[in-house]
Amino acid sequence: MFIKSLELMNFRNYEFLEIKFSQGTNILYGDNAQGKTNMLEAIYLCATTKSHKGSKDRDVIRFDAQEAHLRTYLDKDAIQYKIDMHLRKNRSKGIAIDGQKLKKAADLLGLLNVVFFSPEDLGIIKNGPAERRRFVDMELCQLDHVYLHSLNQYHKIINQRNKLLKDMQWKPQLKDTLEIWDTQLISFGIQMIERRKVFVEQLNQMISEIHKSLSGNREELLIQYEPDVSPENYEAAMESSREKDIRLKQTSVGPHRDDFSFQIGQVDIRKFGSQGQQRTAALSLKLAEIELVKKMTKDSPVLLLDDVLSELDSKRQKLLLEHIGGIQTVITCTGLDEFVNNRFEIDRVFKVVEGSIEGV
Repeated sequence: MFIKSLELMNFRNYEFLEIKFSQGTNILYGDNAQGKTNMLEAIYLCATTKSHKGSKDRDVIRFDAQEAHLRTYLDKDAIQYKIDMHLRKNRSKGIAIDGQKLKKAADLLGLLNVVFFSPEDLGIIKNGPAERRRFVDMELCQLDHVYLHSLNQYHKIINQRNKLLKDMQWKPQLKDTLEIWDTQLISFGIQMIERRKVFVEQLNQMISEIHKSLSGNREELLIQYEPDVSPENYEAAMESSREKDIRLKQTSVGPHRDDFSFQIGQVDIRKFGSQGQQRTAALSLKLAEIELVKKMTKDSPVLLLDDVLSELDSKRQKLLLEHIGGIQTVITCTGLDEFVNNRFEIDRVFKVVEGSIEGV
């Protein structure tokens, strides 16, 4: 699988852009704030329907426009696909594949699999659990439509339940309806817990050898799933926390509070690892993600590297680029020195200057 070309209109700082990519390594270089990351964001949007930054649709539309258009041409199993995305400031996005409009944005997921790696991801180990849950959710949503449905339903119900908890201070009789919401929440929550457990097991099959390689065979990394509640005691935990939830006006039990630990030996490196260990573990995690996508889809994802190489020493740069051989990669950077000095293979280079490109 690879992206043949990308077209943007009124997206971020691009009034219009058309760029054709190589199947191999593509370099986008230039000074900061020129629009390099915006291109990666557009690709990520066309793959996942969401911005990797969490930006809302209206925030990615060019400041003097009311709507934006993104178009991605994709080659997958020798079949050509065209993804069209129409973003509007005051309405939900419209998405079409080969001219056929999708009823739900989520139906796009799985057509184009991407792995996005930015300097912020190097902090995924030491940062809060929300970032680790987001990593797991975004990957599973691309790979598993059943999980995507469970996650969407879970969040809808939890939002409705939380609204109910707030409304109860004015309408105490609403307490009688909590059990109905709890039954649905537990059902979808259990599906999420069980799938996350399998996902971590699958990642561990990949990450152990990768991390050994990155650490010079000195360390073995293990991910441990830390569910907030188990399927067996979920219902009892919801019941026992009900009065607390009413008092706090929010749902305090469930997979929206899960976490994932990273162990080297018996050490939890989220809390006690060195910065080098945490960064190497984050790199291992992303490389394991690539291998897992390959295994589950029988295809290679598109890798998006946003100025990551400048954050890694030369050894880790070399190991990263060795691991990603054979898959389409789009890399942003401020200069080409690290590639030239280390003789890395480059297939196509683009210079990005104030929302325009050279070298197409």
